[in-house]
Amino acid sequence: MSQTNILLEAGTNELEIVAFHLDEEENNGQGVYKGYYGVNVAKVLEIIRLPKITEMPEARHPSVLGAFNLRSKIIPLVDLSVWLGKKRANTEPPKVIVTEFNGMTTAFLVSGVNRIHRISWQEVEPPNTYVSALSHNTITGVVKLEGRIIFLLDLERIVTNLNPQLNLRFDSDFDFTSDTRRRAILADDSMLVREMLKDLLEKANFEVQALNNGKEAWDLLERLRDRSEAEGRPITDYVQVVISDIEMPSMDGHNLCKRIKDDRVLHELPVLLFSSLITDRLRHKGDSVGADAQISKPEVTALAKHAMRLIEEREQARKS
Repeated sequence: MSQTNILLEAGTNELEIVAFHLDEEENNGQGVYKGYYGVNVAKVLEIIRLPKITEMPEARHPSVLGAFNLRSKIIPLVDLSVWLGKKRANTEPPKVIVTEFNGMTTAFLVSGVNRIHRISWQEVEPPNTYVSALSHNTITGVVKLEGRIIFLLDLERIVTNLNPQLNLRFDSDFDFTSDTRRRAILADDSMLVREMLKDLLEKANFEVQALNNGKEAWDLLERLRDRSEAEGRPITDYVQVVISDIEMPSMDGHNLCKRIKDDRVLHELPVLLFSSLITDRLRHKGDSVGADAQISKPEVTALAKHAMRLIEEREQARKS
């Protein structure tokens, strides 16, 4: 399994996951437990054998094994077993999953790679509080496949914990003041991200309805659409912009965007995708579902600027 190909059509509410396992020592080395995990194929560049590693001075965490050279690019390697607080058993030659998101290339050491599964986001269950706590809040979803439970890992959280400079950030010099009150719907399955974005947009004089996933956002939009038709008022009297993450249980951001753009009333709303999956390699997926703007995390200031610009452009177009 080398270079991956992104074959999924955007907007179908499907994803492909690379399922892999970690062999963990238990009972003081007398037994081995095989834990199954997964990551979105869209984040995977390739899967390789363990290369020669060079130690990195002053690594922030013992899970950072060092770095290696792959086609003239220096890539840090993180041992997922160590990050999850487990001792990896040397039962087989390990594999390395090379990923790209948030504009960064990072590699993760695992015991082995199983196969790629195509599933619907409706099959992904959010983790309960207990599961999240045991995994340092790095599990974003739970999937049951072939009689196994597969935990989807939040690799972005791991990387930002190892490198705090990659956390969401905004430009404190940016003037967010606005005399006009705007209304935004925000969908993101991360409570931390939702609260930060909500706070940022409220500083820019937005009234924000923050929701856990695309399905909740779509249900709200349908109610607002029905209300606008019943009251004979434009949908923009109720909401002016939709901001959405891409990876979310139940309904992803691409499917949410496609539904909005295919709707007879909601299609005029600008949709802004804000995700670690906004890369040159994957931007065409947002374009294909009609996204009006795509911003890569962690550039929060750019998000606010684009949201305000999109609303103003729509207002000018209606006046002309």
